Amino acid sequence: MVFGWLCLALPGHAQVSANFQSEDSRAQRDRGPTTSLPDSGRYVSETGQGFILDRSNTGTLMRFDRSTEVWVLRPSPAPRGDVIFRNDAGDQVLRVTPNGGMTLYTTAAPQGAPVSLAGPAPELLAPTLTAFQLMDFILRQSDRATRAVGELIVVDMNIQPGSESVATDALSTAVDAIVRMARSPSLRRDVSRVRMIIITDVGPRQVSFSRGTLRIVIDPDAGFAGRPSSARIVRVISETE
Repeated sequence: MVFGWLCLALPGHAQVSANFQSEDSRAQRDRGPTTSLPDSGRYVSETGQGFILDRSNTGTLMRFDRSTEVWVLRPSPAPRGDVIFRNDAGDQVLRVTPNGGMTLYTTAAPQGAPVSLAGPAPELLAPTLTAFQLMDFILRQSDRATRAVGELIVVDMNIQPGSESVATDALSTAVDAIVRMARSPSLRRDVSRVRMIIITDVGPRQVSFSRGTLRIVIDPDAGFAGRPSSARIVRVISETE
């Protein structure tokens, strides 16, 4: 019975195989060349801006030199087979061509600057603090934000055990955003309204600003992706009346 089934199936199988090969060829033409995504390591752009790219886990993480913020980048397809990596505010940060060429986009180089690999780099890890260190960290971040704005900014952190690393990273990122806005003539008026920062792990992940309170709800299980970037925080504060 097995041989009989094979004999009967061969003509149909040949037709199915031919159809499959034809469809696969069309699909490959439609997809275009496969983009070679960058490896983990330290990169430097032609403008001299250096950064670490960490793709050792499922996501893509990035940290600029002389900065403590870790960016979570999400890839999306672009014309000609390119891949664009954006932050959670939708800003284009990196563009990778099918042959692996990379371009960095920053406020200093909005048109993009070519990037080259400079060498290996350590994995980007979230900070770990003891209870005493956490309290000291909160006080220091409150003071940093207060000095930037010129008005007292209170920090309220309401989290469960196990959320400390993401919560501290969220607070540091929020204060980075406030400091950046305070240095900008066009954004200083917006950030001068901030009076309180609340970090909590109760409720769905979000960031909002209302009546002087910047509220960030984190997802401790998502790591760096469990809190908003400074770019998104700046946008939320500046776009809120």
